[in-house]
This record gives sequence, structure tokens and C-alpha cells, in this order.
Amino acid sequence: MNKKLLGCLVLAASFLAVNGCGIIDMIYLPPAEDTAQELFESANDAMSEKNYVRAVEFYTKLRDTYPFSPYTLDAELSLADAYYLDKDYGLAAESYKDFESLHPRHPAIPYVLYQTGMSLLREFRSIDRTTAELQEAYDCFNRLCQTFPDSQYVRSSEEHMAECRKLMAEHELFIADVFWHMKKYGPAWRRYTFISENFTDVPDVAEHAREKGKAAYILYREEEGREVREERQGTWKRWFKSWL
Repeated sequence: MNKKLLGCLVLAASFLAVNGCGIIDMIYLPPAEDTAQELFESANDAMSEKNYVRAVEFYTKLRDTYPFSPYTLDAELSLADAYYLDKDYGLAAESYKDFESLHPRHPAIPYVLYQTGMSLLREFRSIDRTTAELQEAYDCFNRLCQTFPDSQYVRSSEEHMAECRKLMAEHELFIADVFWHMKKYGPAWRRYTFISENFTDVPDVAEHAREKGKAAYILYREEEGREVREERQGTWKRWFKSWL
């Protein structure tokens, strides 16, 4: 065999013997996990690129894989922000509430309360739907104002509290109007009365409800009187027929 060729073969065999384990590892072993810092940086890069779905993936992986990492706490809050910016308000609200529950003394709690309220407010779709989110949003804003009166979020929270109350009043008015159009004047009158008495902080809606309530009450009493007369006439007719 050619000495030069033999030398090449020996050299190749030596290389494989030394690096064989490394090659096997490359082929058969899974790649190394990203570190907590790498995941955090990748998530932040995705946020800056407005790729919120990708950011959620990185923040979630960081939280679940490295629960005790110094990056995890910031990742938990940023995860909620990513949901909010992606307009997934239901998951955003839950994530903000989880953060408050886990870290009640964190200095970012005023922001967390504000963002929880905003998520719940944005989750509300239409006045013909339940107002549970609005009430919860109002409570978050109110708690922020009461607990952190010097917070930078107080003024905006007060404005959103008024917005919540207006939407809740309009929801109640919608229901009252439904009763009105169905000519169920008794339930309509009671609903209008409830609005005028409980939403004085929304004066335009309360005044409108007060006027509609007066009209509904008149129609309700007329309806009651007609039913009484019809009942009496029916009783008289039944008595007269039995007498004959």
C-alpha cells in the first residue's frame, strides 16, 4: 500500500478515535437547553419586534423551566404585558392577577392593578352582555386609588372608573328598554327606577331612566287596572251564566 495513503488512513482513524464521542453526541443527544438569561433576552427581542406570540413562548418557558431564576419575576410580569399587547385580555387579566397573588409587596403592584383593570375593561364587549368584567375592573381601579393614592395611575384609574359606571348604567338601561319594547311595563318601571336610584353618578342615563320610569309606571298601572276590570267582568259573567 502506498505509504502516503497509509499515513492518511492512520491520521483519519486517530481523528475519529479522539472525536468519535463528540460526533455521537451531536447526532444522538438533544441540544443544550437555553439558559434563563438567553430565554429572557430572546423574549425581550420578540417584544421589541412586536412578535407577542413568540414572546409569550419564551417568557412561559423561562417561568416553567427556571422558576427560581433572577429573571423569572420580570418574565412573569412581561408575560402579562405580552398577552395584553396581543389583545388577549382574558389571559392578560389572569396573568396580572397571578403576579399580584405571588408578589403582593412588589413595587410594581400599582401598575399591575391598573393593567388588571384595563384588561378586564377591554374584555367587555357590548352592553347586551354581562357586566361582571366591568364590576371587577371598577374594583381594581378603586383599590388602586384607595391603596396607592400617590400613584401615577390614580387619575387615569378614576377616569376609567367613570367609564365602567357609564357602561354598567347603559347595560341596565338596555335591559329596561327591552322590557319596554316587550310591553312589560312593570319590570321596565322597576328597572328604570333601579337605574335612577343607583346610577346618580351617571346623570344623563339616570335622568333618562327617571323619565322613562314615569311613563312605564303610568302604563303599568293602566295595565293593572285593565287586568282587574277584565277579571271582575269575567267573574260577573261566570256568575251570571251559572245563575241562568
